[in-house]
Amino acid sequence: MTEQYNLQQALLSDYDQTWSKNGISGERIAKRLHELSKIGLTSQNGVSRVGFSPLEQQAKVLVMDWMKNAGMTVTQDGAGNVVGRIAGQYTNIPSIASGSHVDSVPEGGHFDGPLGVIAALEVVEAWKGHGIIPLKPYEVYVFTDEEGTRFSGGLTGSRAMTGVIDMNNQVTLKDEDGLTFEEVLATTGKTLEGFTKAKRTNLGIERFIEIHIEQGKKLENANLPVGIVKGIAGPSWIEFVFEGKAGHAGNTPMDDRQDALTAASELILNIEKAPSMVSATSVATVGKIQVEPNGANVIPGKVSLITDIRDINEKTRDQIVSNIVNKAQEIAISRNINVTITEKMRTPPVPIGEEMTKMLNGVFNDMKIEKQYLVSGAGHDAMMLGALIPVAMIFVRSKNGVSHNPAEWTTLTDCTISAHVLKQAIEKCMEL
Repeated sequence: MTEQYNLQQALLSDYDQTWSKNGISGERIAKRLHELSKIGLTSQNGVSRVGFSPLEQQAKVLVMDWMKNAGMTVTQDGAGNVVGRIAGQYTNIPSIASGSHVDSVPEGGHFDGPLGVIAALEVVEAWKGHGIIPLKPYEVYVFTDEEGTRFSGGLTGSRAMTGVIDMNNQVTLKDEDGLTFEEVLATTGKTLEGFTKAKRTNLGIERFIEIHIEQGKKLENANLPVGIVKGIAGPSWIEFVFEGKAGHAGNTPMDDRQDALTAASELILNIEKAPSMVSATSVATVGKIQVEPNGANVIPGKVSLITDIRDINEKTRDQIVSNIVNKAQEIAISRNINVTITEKMRTPPVPIGEEMTKMLNGVFNDMKIEKQYLVSGAGHDAMMLGALIPVAMIFVRSKNGVSHNPAEWTTLTDCTISAHVLKQAIEKCMEL
């Protein structure tokens, strides 16, 4: 039963306590992950804590209490982003920062987001336990609505802060209950005016590092607890609408059809092959398709599909997009049907700079951890900051690569190792 679920107990069951050292406490990490897990806990022992919900704000309030108890100055902007700050020996200079998010997808897991927040805060706890004042200011961020469940568009808090959000479009959005963006803001005591004011003219951050679970199997397959992200892929979404001619499935000969679905199917098979022909780090997916009239005995007359194409290299990503677009046009001509192609989104990828990669290489060498380089296919808040400042990401091993699911799992030992890596990385950034 849900009321008996104890994440803390499960995490501690196989924890290697030798990693509780140098001020980093695995036991504290487990306790905090458990406390957050209770906010929005589901009957499947997952969590539903979507962005801009009272539950997301409740989780933020809990984190803010932890920040205050750790001696941090805490603020929350009009977009709901939480910032905990500890002053450094050198004042009036940009901060070194870390953090993530506490919102989830419906029926999600307990590590995607919260681990990055708790690990970032653990750095402060470690310094506090040893009476250390960092050289530069250090900030821990909890960004709003990273997952984007409410309005089908994520990274909302970090986009608001960096000023890349289109407010003319944002105010037109409605959630599945028909509530406007402004009405949803009001449910957590926020306003459109305050949301707009979250934009910073000066980011005030020198470097940012985000801890996140891998959401894949590469670290698990390599038997490694953590890895170095070398780039965050930028997505391009393209909509293809094939229009043929609907007809009776029994009375229309096979050689006299304008079947929109067979055309779309041919394109989908080509999309599956397209990435490997250009780049080893690219992916392409068709996750949304609509067939009209959608009758069992009717030849499909119209099919709409959206493909999501990603790579950490913008040039190769765009080449794949071009190849797929050309193939769609060839298929339409060969099958005597029309195709309309619309670009829905194109976001630049964020490569991790040489300086930050070199810094993380040094940390892994110091900790005697074998280096595994990874690509982030998913978007993260670090992506928004990475367009303005140097950023880095550290991935943590995910059991079976599962994420966005109650079965999402990362061992406490791996969580604690990631906090040690982050602490050393932050301290190296202080010296850069």
